[in-house]
Amino acid sequence: MPTTTRPAPSPTYTAQDCRLEDLRAVLEARTDVTAYPHAQAVEQEVLLYRADRLREALGTGPEAAREVQAELARALSEGPGIVVLQGAFEHDVVDRVSDGFRTIIEEQRASGRVAGDHFARPGANDRVWNALEKLAVTDPEAFVDYYANDLVALAATAWLGPGYQVTSQVNVVNPGGAGQTVHRDYHLGFLGPEVSERYPRHVHLMSPMLTLQGAVAHVDMPVESGPTLYLPHSHRYEPGYVAYWLPEFQDYFREHHVQLPLAKGDAVFFNPALFHAAGTNHSTDILRMANLLQISSAFGRAMERVDRRRVVEAVYPVLLSRQDAGMPTARLHDAIAASAEGYAFPADLDVEQPVDGMAPPSQADRVRSALAARLPVTELDSASDAASTGPLASAATEAATAAGPTTGGAA
Repeated sequence: MPTTTRPAPSPTYTAQDCRLEDLRAVLEARTDVTAYPHAQAVEQEVLLYRADRLREALGTGPEAAREVQAELARALSEGPGIVVLQGAFEHDVVDRVSDGFRTIIEEQRASGRVAGDHFARPGANDRVWNALEKLAVTDPEAFVDYYANDLVALAATAWLGPGYQVTSQVNVVNPGGAGQTVHRDYHLGFLGPEVSERYPRHVHLMSPMLTLQGAVAHVDMPVESGPTLYLPHSHRYEPGYVAYWLPEFQDYFREHHVQLPLAKGDAVFFNPALFHAAGTNHSTDILRMANLLQISSAFGRAMERVDRRRVVEAVYPVLLSRQDAGMPTARLHDAIAASAEGYAFPADLDVEQPVDGMAPPSQADRVRSALAARLPVTELDSASDAASTGPLASAATEAATAAGPTTGGAA
């Protein structure tokens, strides 16, 4: 009996792989709260957990803690992809940290430095990059009391295991502040579609396992204040890192998202592949402050520490020489890939502000631009440094940033 040979799938996801009906089929899943025995309820397909009940379960011993971790991991992978831990932080601790964040914001304003924003014009809202480090220096006592939080550790360990790294960015969306376009988050979510399409399919499936997204509500957030919009279960739509840039998927999100109010001290954790977007603040008097947590796996590191700047400064004259001798540009870029840092993160986002896109140019972007411009080695500092200033910034930004709608961090 003759058989039909199906064509092999392309090695990467492209816009041609993105069909809205496939996303709809994924979203037909429904969350059975009985499958999550520690959850309090399911609301709009979002699992709600009470902090006191979780802490009670954790207090019964390590076996119970492992069961809770496994349940949260299932919720973030096989389930709706999002959990709310109600009352995760004490109000007095949140208020002390909020005061610290306001101090940092006032210092930024007084310095005349306006923090760039992923999804609003600089200065429209208040953004604090690297809020974790700045809070530690501004108020170390408040820092310790805030991050000595068992439920943050629970969620991070459940998804990433031990050895994770926490970073945070504070976002204050002021009354009238506009919302975001739907997106996914770091890593692949911070790259444009043309870049995402270059990564093989298995990397699209791996990227969500490298980070956990979270947000702590520092004020009560009724729906009118614009708490984050979500599309539960959308993290299981495999081509989603490419699909969310497409107009028909953005339209679908606008029409079918869910939005839950949050109370001060609530913590939200979600799979970074979940379709989401910060909402518009329609209130007249609520400064919607959230501490956005991005928690990274311990495994996202190279085995050896390499001084990339030292390597680049050593080989750059040879790259210029080989270029003059006729070495193909593709081969020169191969050598740059082995020597320069090819990824923009981690970055000092106070300096390398991603105003024109989600990511600043990488060191490799700058070296490629320097080579194309035939800059001498004496002018290579702006290429080998991580700073986005100097003659290479414009060209490198163009090389690093794919066109598309502006997105950004949650909440």
